[in-house]
Amino acid sequence: MTAAEPTRASHVAPAAPEEAAPRGAAAFADPAPLGLAAFALTTFVLSMTNAGLFKAEPVVFGLALAYGGIAQMLAGMWEFAKGNTFGATAFTSYGAFWLAFWYLTGHTDLSGVDAKDAGHGVGLFLLAWAIFTAYMFVASLRTNGALIVVFGLLTITFLLLALADLTDTSGLAKAGGWFGVATALAAWYASFAGVLSFTNKRPVLPTGAR
Repeated sequence: MTAAEPTRASHVAPAAPEEAAPRGAAAFADPAPLGLAAFALTTFVLSMTNAGLFKAEPVVFGLALAYGGIAQMLAGMWEFAKGNTFGATAFTSYGAFWLAFWYLTGHTDLSGVDAKDAGHGVGLFLLAWAIFTAYMFVASLRTNGALIVVFGLLTITFLLLALADLTDTSGLAKAGGWFGVATALAAWYASFAGVLSFTNKRPVLPTGAR
């Protein structure tokens, strides 16, 4: 894989249950809808490419840096300020994922690396994220139904994309792309539910709150 070749990946990052907020945290709006939206949009565009429906790699790079990366990292920092460990860990981690993706695909010279070895390296990168996402999925079981769906789909997405690169199987990459699209739609739904709850001053869309 050269620097010009896109990396198979799809994703990005999720929200969290509210924890006891520290004194003074009331000044912060809920950052979860922003983090979920940043994750969803960036994941959607890349996943449509992975699924073979579009050729939009150059567009993904800008999104990975500005929206999936920086905006999601900021959401994670605001979750730290609110005292929400789950949200802070999720948004900051997946924001960092997108920044790493942006650097790897657009700014890393892999021309001197054997293409098969480079592909397997990317597969290991994605497998590590699948492991992280799997334990975040377990933690999400104490949040709400919407987030459980997001993390469950995201775990499958990472695993399929990792196996695609480790085994050089294009069919798995396309399957990962479709699961990535589903993940993005689920995250958009969770983000939309959060925004509507604020503007209407009451829950509007069901999220399977526990």
